[in-house]
Amino acid sequence: MMTSNRLRNYKSYIPGTLFILPAFVLFAIFIFVPLIYGLVMSFTDYGGFNVTPNFVGLDNYTKLLGDDYFLVSLKNNLIYTLLFVPLTMLLALFAAIAINNILHLRKYLRMAFYFPYITSMVSIAIAWGLLFNPVSGPINYILKAIGISNPPEWLMSSKWALLAIILVAVWKSFGYYMIIILAGIQGIPEHLYEAAELDGASKFQQFLYVTLPSLSPTLFMVLVLTIINSFQVFDLVSVMTDGGPGRSTNVLVFRIYQEAFVNYRMGYAAAMSTVLFLIIMVISLIQFRLEKKWVTY
Repeated sequence: MMTSNRLRNYKSYIPGTLFILPAFVLFAIFIFVPLIYGLVMSFTDYGGFNVTPNFVGLDNYTKLLGDDYFLVSLKNNLIYTLLFVPLTMLLALFAAIAINNILHLRKYLRMAFYFPYITSMVSIAIAWGLLFNPVSGPINYILKAIGISNPPEWLMSSKWALLAIILVAVWKSFGYYMIIILAGIQGIPEHLYEAAELDGASKFQQFLYVTLPSLSPTLFMVLVLTIINSFQVFDLVSVMTDGGPGRSTNVLVFRIYQEAFVNYRMGYAAAMSTVLFLIIMVISLIQFRLEKKWVTY
């Protein structure tokens, strides 16, 4: 009898297993297997498709510690993350709050802010490259018109190029996160605001003590996504600056690309990829560990 019930239970799992099997197979082929292959490759000196790799142990990883180019790319990426994440989250949050209070134009504004996110990154990079042109670009033309005699050279300046890329990335991305935050705002029960208003809370106090705590799970998810996104930046750097001027905009993923497909040191690039994976994993684990201190469910 027990065997029959157990067999019946096992059979009930079959339809669900068949439904998730295609996704699991695709995950294994395109994510898990390449991840393991890249990890194995990072312990070799593999340099091309027709070259037999040799096992070199931890040489690629020890070399990273003294690679000035890699360390500069890591520093640039950390600067990018420290600016991109808060700017994107703040802009997305305030845009979501503003749109939530505009009833008649909400649908159109939501679409307008989201549209850059689904636009080709290459097209956006080319367009903004023209806008940032220090000689004929409209941005510097406007700055000169309002009295700034020596506007930044933007993409041609090692001081301003990374900031210009960050501004473009924020402009392109914040609409997507705004949609997520807007959904979170619309899920907050209205009676919480009514109770706060009866207690004499101002609009700012309602935002501080009702909106933010209720929105904290959504903001946490957006924080995790934006940090991961910030360590994957590649297209804007490749099209707008090619890592320059000098090394001022060279970030980790772009450096990995250079080592793998320009210098053909794929084993070394795989070691960089593994380090990048570990950095993202450690940051994500820290975020989930600190989640309990500020996220309210």
